[in-house]
Amino acid sequence: MNEKREFKRGITRRLLHYIRPYRGYVVGATIFSLLYVAFVLVGPVLYGKAIDAMIGAGNVDFEAVYAMTAGFAACVLAAFVSQKLLGNCVNTLCYRLVRDLRKDAFASLTAARIRYIDTHAQGDVIARVVNDVDIISDGLLQGVAQLFTGVMTILATLVVMFVINYIVALVVVVLTPLSLFVAAFITKRTFKSFSRQVKVQGKLAAHVKEMLGGQKAVILFNQEEKSCKKFAEIDAHLYQIGWRAQYFSALTNPSTRFVNAVIYAFVGVLGAVFCILSDGGTLHLGAFELSGFTVGMLSVFLSYANQYTKPFNEVSNVVTQLQNAFASAARVFEVTDEPGEDLSGSARIGKVRGEIRIEHARFSYDPEKTLIEDLNVSVPAGSKVAIVGPTGCGKTTLINLLMRFYDLQGGRITVDGTDITSIPLDEYRKLFGMVLQESFLAGETVAWNIAYGNENATREQVEAAAKAAYCDFFIRNLEHGYDTVLSGNVSISQGERQLLCIARVMLADPPMLILDEATSNIDTMTEMRIQKAFRKIMRGRTSFIVAHRLSTILDADLILVMNEGTVIEQGTHESLMARRGFYYDLYNSQFAQ
Repeated sequence: MNEKREFKRGITRRLLHYIRPYRGYVVGATIFSLLYVAFVLVGPVLYGKAIDAMIGAGNVDFEAVYAMTAGFAACVLAAFVSQKLLGNCVNTLCYRLVRDLRKDAFASLTAARIRYIDTHAQGDVIARVVNDVDIISDGLLQGVAQLFTGVMTILATLVVMFVINYIVALVVVVLTPLSLFVAAFITKRTFKSFSRQVKVQGKLAAHVKEMLGGQKAVILFNQEEKSCKKFAEIDAHLYQIGWRAQYFSALTNPSTRFVNAVIYAFVGVLGAVFCILSDGGTLHLGAFELSGFTVGMLSVFLSYANQYTKPFNEVSNVVTQLQNAFASAARVFEVTDEPGEDLSGSARIGKVRGEIRIEHARFSYDPEKTLIEDLNVSVPAGSKVAIVGPTGCGKTTLINLLMRFYDLQGGRITVDGTDITSIPLDEYRKLFGMVLQESFLAGETVAWNIAYGNENATREQVEAAAKAAYCDFFIRNLEHGYDTVLSGNVSISQGERQLLCIARVMLADPPMLILDEATSNIDTMTEMRIQKAFRKIMRGRTSFIVAHRLSTILDADLILVMNEGTVIEQGTHESLMARRGFYYDLYNSQFAQ
């Protein structure tokens, strides 16, 4: 229980930290809330006096009735204006808070370590940034306005009731905890359900994104029914959890309303008895003396009793929203708290020659299962290095380590004799140009995507890089050429997408290259032209090529043959073939007749 309370306090402190820059709106909301409560309290007094001014045959004080009625109308109008201005302040505050939350969450994601992206479903992460932040917004919009105003109304009404008639006020105060007890009993059972609900919602979003992203494969392997079945299972689980959460939260409002109705009836009966017994004069109840308890005063008291108990209904309803908001805030803060990559480093490497050494490297994704153990590789500057081996042997892992997507758990990697961990990470990654098997293109123009790694490039440089990558011809066939926006209605093949990524790297002109199955989605004729372009761009640069088709790396200066996370053979194609070892068998298996 203490841990849960401390958890909620921590979430509250975090949210208050986001609210702090907008203190002016908090002050404005406080002022307008106080004005609203004041006008709401003054109104019943005025119409209570108007009622007293009308009691008695032929004894109606029309001037007092008109004056009180006009005053009551002014109070209603002023309360409306105050409530409107209060809503504007709260809305602005909440929307700016949500904006800042989303900005921080997205900034955290863009700076997050690759390990976090690899180990979290993309759909769930998207749900946290989009859906959960919306839930926080809804909860705060309900909570800040209604909770604060409700508390102020309760306190102010309580003070006024004690001034008017402390006996009836005591009756209201004594009976009110029944409403609080009912609300507390129910809301305690909602937080856990709402926490589970948002987690399952994230799981459902992840499944939908996964299925939509792989829709072609789903259809190809006739997995539609299985996909729908899994969706139905997650959705049914969400229904069960959501039903329980909504059921308990739905009980809160009618339960408290029932208790408040009982209080209202009790106050009405008691006040009516006082009116009859006092008959406008002084009523003596033992040691207690009540003076001037009139019908108008009874109507005021009934209005106040209703105003006093009504906020409890609103507060209990808001608590449900806040419980949901707290659960979502915890998920959002998990994203914002994710540590980013360490960009620190004091080494300045200057002009890069490209000599790379891997010394006694040790690495594993799973602490209980070592993938790379005591790996040693020496790559001379300007070499063309091919990395080959069976699936799962550690080829991509080696590239991840070279790019510092992951850090070694032992040993070190040096570039021109400098440990890469001592070089600022943002500067280090500028040393590499990388073309992956999976191409990334944003929903921007073709020219923008090619210049993604070199924002200062001119149009002439962009077009020259496209020509070098053999994609200028199909770009010019697009509707708007280089200014075509790559949206969903622009159809380009996977191979053409990869050509654009290759042009991007050529434009960036980095001192070292990494090609991870860069030509896997390109036809044979285009691949031959790309190989010519690669040979030109790789001249004088240290280049790493991950390849399954061994025919593409026959001219490599160094071939690293990997198996089970270890380089088991290395050398040129000719030397490895002469050795008749693992590479020899691997090569012949691809070209067996």
